[in-house]
Amino acid sequence: MAIRGKLMWTLTALFAGRVGAQALQTWRPIAALPPEAAFHGSELPYPLLLAAQLLILALMLRVSWRAHRGYLAPDPRRSRILAWCGGVYMALALTRLALGLAWAGAPPWFRAWIPDLFHPVLAGFVLCWAGCHRGRTTP
Repeated sequence: MAIRGKLMWTLTALFAGRVGAQALQTWRPIAALPPEAAFHGSELPYPLLLAAQLLILALMLRVSWRAHRGYLAPDPRRSRILAWCGGVYMALALTRLALGLAWAGAPPWFRAWIPDLFHPVLAGFVLCWAGCHRGRTTP
């Protein structure tokens, strides 16, 4: 569980950095960061997107903390559900990334490279969470 917990903290920190960087570029742009438009890959209004990102971040922090402290008990059903959801999410995220890279005429939604890179981060988090509920295996 320790390795998964550390990986979950790392993925949480990466997502928090992305959310923070987009907020900075929206309200106090910094020349060293990509433009605000590069962070936004949908038609969702930014205040709604930010609210959703903060909810996701709060969940990630809670789950990471519980994994770190060893509070996530083995639960095969939850593990299967999370693994299935995380696997589908990862497949879709990687497909979106591949289409954006390979298809020259791809719509802007497929070419927003920052969201494209962070969807696999979120999918990886869900897969780690599934692993935490898988439980320990004994030799």
